[in-house]
Amino acid sequence: MQSETKPACLKRLSRIEGQVRGIARMITEDRYCIDVVNQISAVRAALARVEDEIIKDHVGNCVEYAIMSGDKAEQRQKVSELVDALGRMGR
Repeated sequence: MQSETKPACLKRLSRIEGQVRGIARMITEDRYCIDVVNQISAVRAALARVEDEIIKDHVGNCVEYAIMSGDKAEQRQKVSELVDALGRMGR
């Protein structure tokens, strides 16, 4: 992972961690269901942004390196991993 991507993702994940704790607190406090659902939606969107950054980093580094290496097996592996990950993302 690129040196600038890692701290940015970790910072976002720390915020997300706080949001998840907040959701647990909301449930404990019997907050209105739709308010809880809205917060869950916000966490999912934040996780998707982190996921996007990591995918971009993977393409810009791991996949690019495999292409530049000329190693056909490594190229196939990295592209296959990327396609599988994108398929799991469901977008």
